[in-house]
Amino acid sequence: MSKSSNPANRLAGETSPYLLQHAHNPVDWYPWCAEALARARSEDRPILLSIGYSACHWCHVMERESFEDEAIANVMNSLFVNIKVDREERPDLDRIYQLAHQVLTRRAGGWPLTAFLTPVDHAPLFVGTYFPANPQHGMPGFQDLLQRVSEHYHANHLDMADHAEAIREALKKTEPSLSESAESSNFVTILKAAEQLEAEFDNIHGGFGHAPKFPHPTHLSLLLRLASTDMDGSASVMTLKTLKTMAAGGLWDQVGGGFF
Repeated sequence: MSKSSNPANRLAGETSPYLLQHAHNPVDWYPWCAEALARARSEDRPILLSIGYSACHWCHVMERESFEDEAIANVMNSLFVNIKVDREERPDLDRIYQLAHQVLTRRAGGWPLTAFLTPVDHAPLFVGTYFPANPQHGMPGFQDLLQRVSEHYHANHLDMADHAEAIREALKKTEPSLSESAESSNFVTILKAAEQLEAEFDNIHGGFGHAPKFPHPTHLSLLLRLASTDMDGSASVMTLKTLKTMAAGGLWDQVGGGFF
């Protein structure tokens, strides 16, 4: 049976091309909406949040391997409230949970972003990117991961409020706009974040961390904010090197402009 011949889920009424790509998955997908969040609270189910975009290769791979698989979809539907988000429609959500990934894993994120959230506070229980359907290269299989996250949530239910507060505080320290600190404290956190980016910067190819890499607008935006006060020019160097490498590579749309 072709994917398009499967029954439609709630994403069929959306306008995002990325969400519509998932409208015939056997997963009971919701868009990010009040109905989904209310269901998670009332049924005390963790949220499985999957963020991607229509041109993302690994998003398509994970859909083919896991989201189109009936057995995996059944586990997702029985244990979680499943939410699909197009990062181009909701950059605010993408920014928050990419930062959460960085805080929890000490590594840059990417897409698809896979985040398991508490049903009340929407704090991340576990965050990753692509997961294979079966264990490989040191990564857990997605179906096994689903079971383990669900068991962890229900076994530690009473500790979730403290967990959510700890995550919020960590995010505030990492991202100034999420903090209520004074402006001087905000600038200190910007400098600390820039130091971490400098430690991860690839001097040869641009960008941050190791391959596979993704463009991270929030990283470049932070460095641009810092560039005017950066005495040694490192923020400008990292930004320009990364943008020039992107412009010289396959990410640049030579016909329509912009980047894929």
